[in-house]
Amino acid sequence: MKQVFFLFFIGACCFATAQSFTRQDTLRGSITPERAWWDVNYYNLNIKVQPEKEFIAGYNIIRYKVLEASDVIQIDLQKPLKIDAVSQDNVELDYSSEGPAHFIYLKKKQVPGEFNELYVQYSGHPRKAIRAPWDGGFSWKKDNNGKPFVATSCQGLGASVWWPNKDHMYDEVDSMLISVDVPKDLMNVSNGRLRDTYEYGDYKNYRWFVSNPINNYGVNVNIGDYVHFGEKFEGEKGVLDIDYYVLRDNLEKAKEQFKQTTMMLEAFEHWFGPYPFYEDSFKLVEVPYLGMEHQSSVTYGNKYQNGYLGSDLSGTGWGLKFDFIIIHEGGHEWFANNITYKDIADMWIHEGFTAYSENLYLDYHFGTKASSEYVIGTRRKIQNDRPLIGQYNVNHPGSSDMYYKGANILHTLRQLIEDDKLWREVLRGLNSEFYHQTVTTEQIENYVSKKTKKDLTAFFNQYLRTVLIPKLEYKLEGNTLTYRYVDVVEDFDMPIRVFVDGKELWIFPNAEWKTENLKGSDLVFDDNFYIRTQKME
Repeated sequence: MKQVFFLFFIGACCFATAQSFTRQDTLRGSITPERAWWDVNYYNLNIKVQPEKEFIAGYNIIRYKVLEASDVIQIDLQKPLKIDAVSQDNVELDYSSEGPAHFIYLKKKQVPGEFNELYVQYSGHPRKAIRAPWDGGFSWKKDNNGKPFVATSCQGLGASVWWPNKDHMYDEVDSMLISVDVPKDLMNVSNGRLRDTYEYGDYKNYRWFVSNPINNYGVNVNIGDYVHFGEKFEGEKGVLDIDYYVLRDNLEKAKEQFKQTTMMLEAFEHWFGPYPFYEDSFKLVEVPYLGMEHQSSVTYGNKYQNGYLGSDLSGTGWGLKFDFIIIHEGGHEWFANNITYKDIADMWIHEGFTAYSENLYLDYHFGTKASSEYVIGTRRKIQNDRPLIGQYNVNHPGSSDMYYKGANILHTLRQLIEDDKLWREVLRGLNSEFYHQTVTTEQIENYVSKKTKKDLTAFFNQYLRTVLIPKLEYKLEGNTLTYRYVDVVEDFDMPIRVFVDGKELWIFPNAEWKTENLKGSDLVFDDNFYIRTQKME
């Protein structure tokens, strides 16, 4: 029996490795030698957007610190965009290309410790987003008045779909200037704070400055016939500026629906700690797709209604108590933008914690019962098709179960910790310990285990690295309970809470049969634990 299970377990663990990967997957998803020797310090991105032609042109000045000597640097830019010129210190440089990876041959000696700049000029018709934000690129739309309504989205696909950069998540730029020219009857909204604008001819330039580290896919361009309003939020780090940019026709609807923004910030500062980007403000920007967690420039397209486009993902009714995009994408400011995965294989860190933030929002504003019912309700979305962790170094995420299986893993973990004060310290501690950093799953696991003083190795191996949901087999004869786990990894022994005649009791299953004498016979298993149960005859 153990041998059969072991083979099944290995198959489940290795599911993600069954598919084949290409050289392009490696160039996109790994820290290549041409990436490893330099640390990106600053981007000065300048582009002109011509909506009627669906065309962009511009340049990026890439400042970097030399970590070790080399003479080849990798810059990424995806077709159909093309590099027009590359230079350093006004000296034109040669390069070769392998798909979207461009290897530039440097002439200047690269001295460790020094800062250098690379000028990359580019242009073209960027890839159109077919089903943004899942299939990203540029969304070229029109508003109800026939004016251009344009936005970018690129998670997974890569920011190099619309601008040249070091397109790997492990190295976040320290700060960034985003300068965008658009037709003068439109407005561009990007990340950070607006520094200045100026008009020339039929165009207007908007310059936005990001003072905090930012991941590449978090950078965005949003163009429309926007109107602006805002408010102040008295937060843990002082006064936070909140700005809203919405289409002209939607101003009154936005003023009502966006009242949930401060409710979101209040709840998440309680659970996760201070909003991580006070210096760059918080913006909510209307776009022609559902929405995305672009840092300090969260995009919104949920049509000014509660739920997920008006539906409740949990089936409990609680999902209609909040606007899914405001709450979920807002939660990403902590998990995705503050704490960012190094490799997309660990994308569950973004999506699991942020899906879990939905029920923490409910917990804060509507109570623990509401939050528990909501997260348990989302289990109906879990497929258990693949492990949550993908294949490393090839730009391969794990299962889409990372959302609601991830949320239920964390909800189960909260039960194990029992002490909500400690659980809140764990969540806030993660955002403090890994403030503005890129991380691995291992770092998250180790931090939680250390903070809770629990060895959670088997727990995380079970839920993150297999598709197996622990099953508790049990027999109840009179007051005698006999039970054990099956479909579990080695050393999995998660205790669970049960109720006997309404009274709370903890039992401690593992893979071996155990017996417990109960003071009663009405046995109820606590649904807050993500397990299956089967009564044996």
